[in-house]
Amino acid sequence: MRAPEYWIKGSQSVLPTILTPFSMLYALIDGINRKMTNTRSVDIPVVCIGNIVAGGAGKTPVAIEIARFLIHSGWSVHFLSRGYGGKEKGPLCVSLDVHRAEDVGDEPLILASVAPTWIASDRYAGATKAVEAGADIILMDDGFQNRSLKKDLSLLVIDAGYGIGNGRLLPAGPLRETVASALQRTDGVIVVGEKTDFSFLKGVSVPVFSARIVPHALQKELVGEKVVAFAGIGRPQKFFDSLIDAGAEVIEALEFPDHYSFKRDDIMKLVEKAALHNAALVTTRKDYVRLSDEARMMTTVFDIDLMFEQPDRLQQLLKGITGSREHA
Repeated sequence: MRAPEYWIKGSQSVLPTILTPFSMLYALIDGINRKMTNTRSVDIPVVCIGNIVAGGAGKTPVAIEIARFLIHSGWSVHFLSRGYGGKEKGPLCVSLDVHRAEDVGDEPLILASVAPTWIASDRYAGATKAVEAGADIILMDDGFQNRSLKKDLSLLVIDAGYGIGNGRLLPAGPLRETVASALQRTDGVIVVGEKTDFSFLKGVSVPVFSARIVPHALQKELVGEKVVAFAGIGRPQKFFDSLIDAGAEVIEALEFPDHYSFKRDDIMKLVEKAALHNAALVTTRKDYVRLSDEARMMTTVFDIDLMFEQPDRLQQLLKGITGSREHA
């Protein structure tokens, strides 16, 4: 789905007011589920990278950057994901040679290129399999609202440009839970992008980290090039802006719903548009893994990296749960 316009802060739509009773019902059901959920733990540390709003906040790049630090520190890192958008329920270890996005979802395919990745609708079952396979730390990509698995460290990721939208609960707004509830359970907040209005973080007792998205070094080939860009992610405009910041000339920018399953006709129309402008056809890594092999041959993927302003501060927080263990 594409995030509706009335979720944005400052929207003049009356829909949030109309939908408020449904938000109250959502909160009631969520509270009941929370009380009924049995939280279980595994024998290794679990770090959760989550968010508070529906849609993209930058969780996956954050999870990858943290995984790289932990791997460099000698840890056997395994990712754990729900596998949203895939038909497999798991527990299942993702194989890049076997699985496609329709099987395990798009994000697990990206994560699996960095470290072993498990998808499981039952997070505890997935974590147990990871432990059996030799993991000594688990990184959950999403799952902040999932209470079935005990977390040793929870990090809340917030997109600086979007914030918390209009500040209302689903479906009147983008919030999966109240800000107060989320801040009570997090050990740190990671703000991705240039800060806007973050008054709701004023006075929080947990550390706040700043990070930004930068083009991967190899993307210099796009500087000065004409491109037709397309994306089916939570916030497509972030991708289009990143292309412009990287020096590309964006001739056309086309949005698709989040996790969209591209059809052959979709790609051929995009290829025709690019040919018409004598431009390169460019998309995100998340969209690229959902394309067919034929479509990938006609598409350039725009890769990004995430950079923390003060990485040592976050690393110290991670060492708090990992420092007591040694590696061979």
